[in-house]
Amino acid sequence: MAIAFTFPGQGSQAVGMGKDLADAFPEARAVFAEVDDALGEKLSQLMWDGPEETLTLTANAQPALMAVSMAAMRALEARGFVLQDKVAYVAGHSLGEYSALAAAGMFSIGDAARLLRIRGNAMQAAVPAGEGAMAAIIGLDEAEVEAACADAAAGSVCQIANDNGGGQLVISGAKPAVEHAARLCTEKGAKRALMLTVSAPFHSQMMAPAAETMREALAGVQKNRPAVPVVANFVAQPLSDPDEIAARLVDQVTGRVRWRETVEWFGANGVTSLYEVGAGKVLSGLARRINRDISTAAVGTPAEVEAALAALS
Repeated sequence: MAIAFTFPGQGSQAVGMGKDLADAFPEARAVFAEVDDALGEKLSQLMWDGPEETLTLTANAQPALMAVSMAAMRALEARGFVLQDKVAYVAGHSLGEYSALAAAGMFSIGDAARLLRIRGNAMQAAVPAGEGAMAAIIGLDEAEVEAACADAAAGSVCQIANDNGGGQLVISGAKPAVEHAARLCTEKGAKRALMLTVSAPFHSQMMAPAAETMREALAGVQKNRPAVPVVANFVAQPLSDPDEIAARLVDQVTGRVRWRETVEWFGANGVTSLYEVGAGKVLSGLARRINRDISTAAVGTPAEVEAALAALS
């Protein structure tokens, strides 16, 4: 009976997120101040007051979501919670992997914020606006989606970016290839093939310039051995060596987020409870679709922090 902490990715952001944590817990307030200082700007004000379209920009959403996750973590820790005493593994969805590693002590909060700002800017800059695209494919198996991507790519880029479980796969790459693959998936019997409103083709080979930027950025920060292993997106396996984790974070920029396999790995290795630490409940919903035997709980509000402390004590 093991516990894992998971950390949300982009799409979980909302104006106002984390404000109740900051109001309730001085330790949470300190996290937002630390992130503001690290970035040299009032990201917290943007998080709490908007506008939403500015918060949603990749370079803002990524450090903002990490800040909320770490605010919840610090509120837990200030009340006696010790991660390695209660939790066997951490994992995060895409940018959430940085939150997971900050929670496990591999990165400082300031370094995580700076890395995510660099990552967001690099991912945005890697591909000119309008040249890339992503689409969600619902209700088609992985092999058929892979085949559609291969057929549609035709020398271009089209690949599976996210395997979110529950029959949801996200494809990414050059816009004409992704549009073609989405049509092919519909012809193959997909329930839905929905073009996504995103600013770049994330987790595709078109992100290669961003991967190189992250290789340099990760080489320049202090990396500690995490207090518990991280089940890394790129391999869906637990890692503890900081250099190997950093290498997989580079791979993650152009590679698949294997979330279904991550939750399946948890289920096969004794994890019975997943706590989603931070904004929203996206990962909890995905986990329930993947493995109904694993219980889920959110830790993103003061009441949820108190409930988690009671359950974990």
